[in-house]
Amino acid sequence: MKTNKALKRPAKIEASISDMTERYSSSPDILETLQDAKAAVTRAKEAVSLQASSGKAKNLTVKRSKPPSKAKRELSKPKRRLSAAGRKAIIAATKKRWRLQKAAAKAQSTAARKAAPARKK
Repeated sequence: MKTNKALKRPAKIEASISDMTERYSSSPDILETLQDAKAAVTRAKEAVSLQASSGKAKNLTVKRSKPPSKAKRELSKPKRRLSAAGRKAIIAATKKRWRLQKAAAKAQSTAARKAAPARKK
């Protein structure tokens, strides 16, 4: 956060606490709490101003050794698309794989039925 902004915010908070202190001056509990809050804001404001005056909060700009290159970027390659023939080949291979898996499962289930002993009635 910039130094001026960091100093303005506590000042605004302190002003609003002062305004509330005037409004609720009849209630001693609220008045005491508001005075404590105002003292805390004042301490924070002083801490920020001390840090700003010591030079720690100053933002130093970083200078680049070289200006950014204005060279044109290489055009990106167009997105690759699947041809109709390629899509058909993939579909055919998938169906063949499913057919083989289904046949293997059917052969396994029939082998299991033959291997199981017949039940006696």
